[in-house]
Amino acid sequence: MSGMFVGMPAFPEAARTAVRNPTLRGNLRHATHTIRDKRARAVAELDDWAALREAGRRIKDHTLRHLDRYLVQVEEAVTAAGGTVHWAADAEEANAIVARLVKETGEREVVKVKSMATQEIGLNEALEAEGIHAYETDLAELIVQLGKDRPSHILVPAIHRNRGEIRDIFRSEMGEWGRPAPEGLTDTPAELAEAARLHLREKFLRAKVGISGANFVVAETGTLVVVESEGNGRMCLTLPETLISVVGIEKVVPRWQDLEVFLQTLPRSSTAERMNPYTSMWTGTTDEDGPGTFHLVLLDNGRTDTLADEVGRQALRCIRCSACLNVCPVYERAGGHAYGSVYPGPIGAILSPQLRGTGSEIDASLPYASSLCGACYEVCPVAIDIPEVLVHLRERVVQGGPAVRRGNRVVLRPAKGHAAERAAMRAAQWAFTHPGALRAGQRLASRTRRFHPRTLPGPGRAWSGTRDLPEVPAEPFRDWWQRTRGGKDGAK
Repeated sequence: MSGMFVGMPAFPEAARTAVRNPTLRGNLRHATHTIRDKRARAVAELDDWAALREAGRRIKDHTLRHLDRYLVQVEEAVTAAGGTVHWAADAEEANAIVARLVKETGEREVVKVKSMATQEIGLNEALEAEGIHAYETDLAELIVQLGKDRPSHILVPAIHRNRGEIRDIFRSEMGEWGRPAPEGLTDTPAELAEAARLHLREKFLRAKVGISGANFVVAETGTLVVVESEGNGRMCLTLPETLISVVGIEKVVPRWQDLEVFLQTLPRSSTAERMNPYTSMWTGTTDEDGPGTFHLVLLDNGRTDTLADEVGRQALRCIRCSACLNVCPVYERAGGHAYGSVYPGPIGAILSPQLRGTGSEIDASLPYASSLCGACYEVCPVAIDIPEVLVHLRERVVQGGPAVRRGNRVVLRPAKGHAAERAAMRAAQWAFTHPGALRAGQRLASRTRRFHPRTLPGPGRAWSGTRDLPEVPAEPFRDWWQRTRGGKDGAK
């Protein structure tokens, strides 16, 4: 229960299959280009976007540095407001807690708000094993669940499906889960949305237990915040008698005032809206409104280990907006399933290998699922330097070294299959620390440039198979500088 798609190959193999699917590529290209163009226009409306981005980064960094204090404050505030806080070290413990809480109500059905944390821990599957049926109520999540599929995008989990495919899924599967699709259902958006509304309405009105995640948890008040666009979240958060929220510990913000920043940057970066249609907030329980019982499950599941990494911890700033996916040329062509995780795209390439470690073939391949073009960093509303973390994780995969796993300091062994890369990096390190050898090598490369192959031999073939080798200049820069300027900075 680690969020890994069981049976998935490493990224290169999965991506190779995905790029050969013209329907998938067409769906992704249309969706990502549409979303990112709308986002650019929404962001351009704010003259202080850069200041908001920096404010978000600082708030998140401050919170992560003092997370121990703020988590205790969250527990105290939630408890004082009538809620109950549970601590889960990993996926197994979180699933056990939620299953027990649902069983204590005597119910065997739950409705769910879209939640990356519950997908990460495989909660639906764990509940199913306990005889509890979990129904997704977000439209895209419903499509994924009915289609026995996997999410492929953070914001739009069914981004890889077109309208015709969705219509076929509704027609064939809805009846097995509840109210069937209307007769003669077409692929027009209005009809598909109406079919989903009718199907879900009976579940909303019948459910006694709701399960959610949270976009933010305010430490000073114990308030949880969910932003969404369809209203299904509002139904799940208000109609059931019992509400269970599973939230990663990194979702904490210190003050209510901090929401002022994120409620401007998150909707613009995710749905390209000035404000989410539904922003739901709840603090414990009340006698007059909402669920009478509230449980908050605070999830670690590798986050504390990630926090110990001074470079990699910035991934925990992520507010799950998905802007990085929509500008990534690799994601656009390979799709989300190729990442083998519920966290796809650039953020998944740096988050999953830290939460799960780099011991598996899938996780060891993810830091390489990028061209390092930097587009992801440019659009990130909390300024996560994703390329920096990718390079950092590549070094960990190739070289191994110190890391933290389950709270213990360990020394990781280099991943298999990187011996050639490791040797090349060591050779480069030696050359750069021996100027004479570097100069001789440059001159030799220039003088033999006519004989250079267009592709690399041996292990290098995988690299040059999809890239053009740079042409070696006729003269090394050092020699050119000496010849034209005599080696003097001020020469003309």
